Amino acid sequence: MNDQQTSTLTDEQVNEYLQQHPEFFQHHLDLLEKMHIPHPSGNAVSLISKQLELFRAKHQEQESQLTALIDIARENDASFNRMHELTLAMMEASSIEDAVANLSEVLAECFLTDFVAIKIIKERPMSPISNLFVESDDANLKHFANELATNQPKCGRPTLAQARFLFGDVAAEVRSCAIIPMVFTQLDGLLAIGSRDESRFHYSMGSIFLTQMSEIIGTRLISLLQQVD
Repeated sequence: MNDQQTSTLTDEQVNEYLQQHPEFFQHHLDLLEKMHIPHPSGNAVSLISKQLELFRAKHQEQESQLTALIDIARENDASFNRMHELTLAMMEASSIEDAVANLSEVLAECFLTDFVAIKIIKERPMSPISNLFVESDDANLKHFANELATNQPKCGRPTLAQARFLFGDVAAEVRSCAIIPMVFTQLDGLLAIGSRDESRFHYSMGSIFLTQMSEIIGTRLISLLQQVD
């Protein structure tokens, strides 16, 4: 039927068509969700009406579940893309200085962070990057004893002592951060990512991607540290 014919259909024509095609609604169940069909039972709820009500509720629930799954898939895709950019940035670094610069850039652009800090637990070398290193007996490491012992990232607002050690002069600006231990056979250290947004790194955040991040960064740092030794 064309638009003109559809617009001039009468009740009798619709009635006749449905009688000749009783299977019509089997192929157009979506129409039933939008229709309100009276029943001769008056105010009593008929079985058909109840079934239709349940059908609508189930369909809406399935649509909500599908929407949630799509949102999760999109977020996972975005996370994988960010991790890919991080991996490339670390692979392109030819020195510790490059690694730190690349890391700061990719975290700011792809992960929307404001501050980055790396602390490698190792004897300080006589070099321009000595500020990245911390002696194993440094008293400040006691503030991270739990993270280093469990090798598990921690998100939330850092203590003032933690923020000062990690971020120095900008410590007061850090409203939330992820403290990620790097505990490997050839490297012990801390990676900290800070934000001015107190909700950016919430304590309930998952740790899978943060752990993977530490593995990518730590593995590259181990290789680059050989140039320093």
